[in-house]
Amino acid sequence: MVEYVVYYRVSTERQGRSGLGLDAQRSMVERFLMPTNAIIAEFTEIESGKNDKRTELWKAISLVKKTKAKLLIPKLDRFSRKVSFISGIIDQGIELVVCEHPNVGTFFLHLLACFAEEERRQISERTRAALAEAKKRGTVLGLNAKALAKVRKQQKYNFVETNLAAFKQVWDQSPSASETARRLNDANVKTPKATKWYPAT
Repeated sequence: MVEYVVYYRVSTERQGRSGLGLDAQRSMVERFLMPTNAIIAEFTEIESGKNDKRTELWKAISLVKKTKAKLLIPKLDRFSRKVSFISGIIDQGIELVVCEHPNVGTFFLHLLACFAEEERRQISERTRAALAEAKKRGTVLGLNAKALAKVRKQQKYNFVETNLAAFKQVWDQSPSASETARRLNDANVKTPKATKWYPAT
């Protein structure tokens, strides 16, 4: 039997609340696992991959060291795009397993990390170039985002106003946020974005 500690990461609170990204990662893990495998624990982080000081990640690594389990991640870029960081973890004796590349050894993990880091650099360069070009054309950056944020805020407000009484009743009758989310999902009540409810939502 192979034992795993699973680590999930999304970059934003919005992704964490909606389940976008997390659902896909969980599906990858489910497809990867064999009947003889066991998950000791799961850790989920809402944090930028640029930040190496991630609380949940280091909890996961600490548990891996204690239990001699393997650290399972859905995709390498959900873990990190930095070669130095990935190498440092592997050098600590952590056996890193990537669902996306199940048969890849340590050497090829280093190569994949190099590709991921280069991809991040190219994305950053293209973004900077596109913004500079837009500024040259006289585009005032950020206006569309502000207008969209205002519309979304109003939509959320309207949603809450319409459904507050029903949600309050479910909340008052539930012992926890997890149970509230479960009951809303069982009743086929969708979030403002028509997705499933999660405790954080």
